Amino acid sequence: MKKLTKLLCFLLFISFLQPFMFFKTFADNENNISILFTHDMHDHVLPVNVKQNDKILQLGGYARLKNAIDNEKLKNPDALLLDAGDFSMGTVFQAIYASDAPQLRLMGELGYDAVTLGNHEFDFRAEGLAQSLTSARKNSSKLPVIVQSNIEFPKDKNGNLTESLKRLKEAMEYYGVKDYTVIEKKGIKIGIFGLIGKDSASNAPMAEVKFLDAVENAKRVTEILKNKEKVDLIICLSHSGTNSNKSKSEDEILAKKVPDIDIIISGHTHTKLSKPIVSGKTIIVSCGEYCENLGVLNIARATNGSWNVKDYNLIPIDNSLKDDSNISLSIEGFKKILEEKYLSKFNLSFDEIIAYSPFDFVESSNIGKKHGEEPLGNLITDSYIYAVKKAEGSNYEPVTAAIVPNGTIRASFVKGNITAADAFAVSSLGIGPDKISGYPLISVYLTGKELKTACEVDASIAPIMPEAQLYISGISYSFNPKRIIFNKITRAEIIKDDGTLEKIDDNKLYRVVAGLYSAQMLSVIGEKSHGLLSVVPKTKDGKPITDFEAQIIYGYENGKKYELKEWLALAQYLKSFEKINGIPQIPEYYNKTHGRKVIENSYNIVSILKNPNNISLTIYAVIIVLLFLIIFGIYKISSKRKTKKHIEI
Repeated sequence: MKKLTKLLCFLLFISFLQPFMFFKTFADNENNISILFTHDMHDHVLPVNVKQNDKILQLGGYARLKNAIDNEKLKNPDALLLDAGDFSMGTVFQAIYASDAPQLRLMGELGYDAVTLGNHEFDFRAEGLAQSLTSARKNSSKLPVIVQSNIEFPKDKNGNLTESLKRLKEAMEYYGVKDYTVIEKKGIKIGIFGLIGKDSASNAPMAEVKFLDAVENAKRVTEILKNKEKVDLIICLSHSGTNSNKSKSEDEILAKKVPDIDIIISGHTHTKLSKPIVSGKTIIVSCGEYCENLGVLNIARATNGSWNVKDYNLIPIDNSLKDDSNISLSIEGFKKILEEKYLSKFNLSFDEIIAYSPFDFVESSNIGKKHGEEPLGNLITDSYIYAVKKAEGSNYEPVTAAIVPNGTIRASFVKGNITAADAFAVSSLGIGPDKISGYPLISVYLTGKELKTACEVDASIAPIMPEAQLYISGISYSFNPKRIIFNKITRAEIIKDDGTLEKIDDNKLYRVVAGLYSAQMLSVIGEKSHGLLSVVPKTKDGKPITDFEAQIIYGYENGKKYELKEWLALAQYLKSFEKINGIPQIPEYYNKTHGRKVIENSYNIVSILKNPNNISLTIYAVIIVLLFLIIFGIYKISSKRKTKKHIEI
């Protein structure tokens, strides 16, 4: 009886406490906010095959992403869904970016509350972004809010906007792009604004708009949000990024200089943070690239009003998630539009298998990390020469070399079938004068000396700037990383069609093929190296090129003229290989290297000092002079001491 009495008393006590426990749980829940986030998705609307740790994984895809979002919203119905920019450009879906805006329309279906613009949203220039915004608003009633706080529309000397900037300004107003937005969740007012950082802005040279100082504009907007809008939480969608080098970590700098920001969703650098960076009271998060993860940040408000991390998780978007049927249906619709408006121009279809690879190429996340010859680079540059031969036919003029920089290679191939869409993803950047997606190939002429300089750029610049690493078809060269910068090349020769090597004539003009953007960048080598290196792309008659677009190489399909795009050259080359069971097979040749780029790691004094160029001789002279001055200084100091001792004696 006593035990029963005690049990009843205990249950009575618990029932008495329950209302208080409920109120406490309710109060705690009211002070919690869940934030779901992405960034740098780069049009990865469909899953892609990725090699990770010797396993082939299928990652990403918006239909799976929707499933992950819905799962989180079952736990937290009031969760915010945000994106920090570069949601476009990276797969063939970008080809209808301007005309049909699949990116924003799909993000609307996914339920995004707010997004910001990254530098790649400006890839199709002001005109392309204007068309995309207008198309999105005309074709969808459910779209994310776009917040952008640090762009300006510069006027010409007459105080007017250019026609393209005028259209972009009108399109932004029509879409409803805002400086910031305020969203209320569970009685908590949340202010959200967006920024493009300094490095990101430098990667949008054709944007036409002016990008204002990110820190100053963050201060301006947070002041409004804090004092005018009276928000409880400030979130910055920053397309600036973080860096292991703190002096270059723009979002960490932003957090220190604008401490009123509570949360920074950090995009641009494609960083994947396994745990948040906490700077002062600011929480910085990143979930990686290409829709491979959904970031989940749960925060709780402390009694002093600041926000603390309650829970943080990166949910992999992999085949453990089911496809959302509605999103899949929308994607299929965009695929059909894409085939009709873009791929049909090149007599290709979206899922068409154009080749089979019996082996894996370098993992997409590791492209360019190793300094050296790369089979994927060989495949791409060889494809340029093949496609030019095909396009020019009987009018073909031999190409000595083809060049692709690491920074323009955006994807890779794994063992298995390769589709037209896969080929596009490898070289997906840019737009040509035809106003359709993909940089075209162009023809330029360089002297033999400038060809060697291009090799030197690879040898000297790539270790400090990986995106500048060059892969070159038609040239074999060696370099010693231990030699003085800008004098690392020890040998450079032309690879003839029969595989033999030929000495480069410094004064002869050689035909070189590269993408439009890459060729233009060759011309700024002199500026970037402060005049120490010089490459001046020329026309066939040796005159410096002033209009690079006039050098575009064209192909013909069904009697129609088209720009020979970088990705199309690759697709054509893949389709040219010998077939097995009706499918072209990438030959074993591309499963290994072939001495195109040879690294000689040697500390041998002869190897380090032999064949000095003018740069090395100048550096050696400076070193000798400095040594002489040091020795002379030591001698003078020693002489004075001896004289002083002599006088004292």
